[in-house]
Amino acid sequence: MSRLLRHAALVVLLSAVAGCSTVKDAKDSVNGWFNGSDSTLSTTGKKAASSSSGPLLKYAATLRVNKYIDQRKQGNPRLLGISTQRIRGVDGDQLLIDQEIANIVTVAIKKRFDGEGYQVLEGSSASNALFEVSGAIKDLTLNVKERDEINIAIETTLKEVATGKVVWSGLVMEKNDRFAGVSGNNKDDVIAYMNRELRVAATKTVEAISASLMASQPELFNLTAGTKPIPGVTVYVAPAAAKAAPAATMTPGYGVQPGAAAPPSAYMPRASATAGLLLVNTNPQRAKVYLDGVYYGLSPLRLEMEPGVHAISVKLEGYKMVTEKVSVRKGDNTEMELNLEH
Repeated sequence: MSRLLRHAALVVLLSAVAGCSTVKDAKDSVNGWFNGSDSTLSTTGKKAASSSSGPLLKYAATLRVNKYIDQRKQGNPRLLGISTQRIRGVDGDQLLIDQEIANIVTVAIKKRFDGEGYQVLEGSSASNALFEVSGAIKDLTLNVKERDEINIAIETTLKEVATGKVVWSGLVMEKNDRFAGVSGNNKDDVIAYMNRELRVAATKTVEAISASLMASQPELFNLTAGTKPIPGVTVYVAPAAAKAAPAATMTPGYGVQPGAAAPPSAYMPRASATAGLLLVNTNPQRAKVYLDGVYYGLSPLRLEMEPGVHAISVKLEGYKMVTEKVSVRKGDNTEMELNLEH
């Protein structure tokens, strides 16, 4: 009998211990807190895969990007927002990043300019830039509530370095929200969401600046005046091309070797009297178009090209690059329709 009582007591004791552990584990699982871990949101934990495909040639438009000024109301330069919901790996209600928000925005703007074909100069070469980019962060807040809410307001100014003249100035605003899902967020989810929305704001900023510069100085963008590519619009007639930029504006190391003459197509298409017209369409649109290793802009695109066989490549993030040969005939129109696949 005593043996049975001892066995029963042991069973009760083990059940109590297991019950306490289960309650504690359940509490930790619900709250999402992991004591002793670093709650800081890391922006360097995962690096996006870089693409080495595609030409490295750039526009003749060179610029330097100054560090953006953080004018948000948060006060703390690393504070992204607050959380009232579970975030795995975060202890507390403040969302702190491992670097200043101003650094993150500045890098995002630089990458977007570089991705669009600009020559972003840094270090000692920055003094040779034609344009200077500066700006202020009016808002960049991500609050994790029942839905993840993000607000972005970034002011940007583009100046001519030589004259100090403001070429473009504007404010880009983004506001979005999402449902994180039944399982909630972790630290990487929050950073990925911020980066995705920041890329949208940076893209709008650069596209707006490009539209202004391409209209006023098309010689820096391999364009005939008036041929800024617009989705759904193919330009057949445009004003006469502006005078080509001097070769000195091409920076050594960005598609032209020191001492070498720049190729005739490096700045603008040939005159229509000796050229053929090439119309490039892609599905989906807004793919980057390269002709003979020179980046010309986003599809759909109209180009006046020297007659002959040219190599055309189109790239779009998330799709396979397409490369083909095309024969352009003098005084004739050649139209290409390229379908991109995932």
